[in-house]
Amino acid sequence: MLKSCSTESPTSRYLTTMLIAEQKLTHWLTNFYGYGSWHARFWFIGYEEPGGDIPQEVAAKFNYFFDIHPHAGPTLCNIRELYKHVTVTPENPKAEAFANRFDYRFGKAAIQSTIWKNLTAFVHGYDQGAMPESLTYQKQHFAQPDEKREALISFYPLPGSHTHSWHYNWLSLTGCDFLCSKERYEEYVYPQRIQTILSKIREHKPEVVIMYGMKNISGLKKSVQDFFDNVQFTTAKGIKLKIPQHHRTDINETKLIITTQIPALRHNRVETGFDWAEFGSLIKEI
Repeated sequence: MLKSCSTESPTSRYLTTMLIAEQKLTHWLTNFYGYGSWHARFWFIGYEEPGGDIPQEVAAKFNYFFDIHPHAGPTLCNIRELYKHVTVTPENPKAEAFANRFDYRFGKAAIQSTIWKNLTAFVHGYDQGAMPESLTYQKQHFAQPDEKREALISFYPLPGSHTHSWHYNWLSLTGCDFLCSKERYEEYVYPQRIQTILSKIREHKPEVVIMYGMKNISGLKKSVQDFFDNVQFTTAKGIKLKIPQHHRTDINETKLIITTQIPALRHNRVETGFDWAEFGSLIKEI
């Protein structure tokens, strides 16, 4: 049974309620952690899963994940396979050029993700290797599970809007009134998400973990210190156009980095970005 705490129109609520099934949403909320492999060397943990503007595309993600990964447990899936099942709907401005999200990011006419480009630069800067052609690398290699190089992990699993609006208040489930606001949702899912992510770090020992675009830095650091004994963070000041301000600690064999910065240019302005290849090289050298 669904109840609503939204101020949207009844027609809008009816449409999205029909599209998104309660069981599939809760399955995604509990079990989806991102893309790639837990055995990857580099874990890139973004604040939230993107792509939450159009309900049809959100529902397609939930449906695919529920069908392909029906068993409970923290799961990273294949981003290329999932994207093939997310049709670009007529409401999406990309609809004229792309049939689905796979075509948009991995097909012949794919568009470069600036975030993925910078994360790729970080990996190759860390490994002190030549930077590959970014778009080709994105299409063929980035976050491929069997290559075990990059994992893309979402701290908060529900796909978020690029406008930062909260669109899930129309789908407040019985017993899940935390969906009435983004703040309540984040407070509800945070304890389990951070425990699972830290448990996976302890289990798989990735070489580098970067949590980027984070807001509650003090809370994150405290959660890490509560989970791992004798962990201390150091803070590195940012260097304009080169290195973002970040907090770092070593957990056994893992370098953990936390930063508020997102690896993308704001409004495509170069003066608001950083050199993520140099950032990777710096982390390797320390």
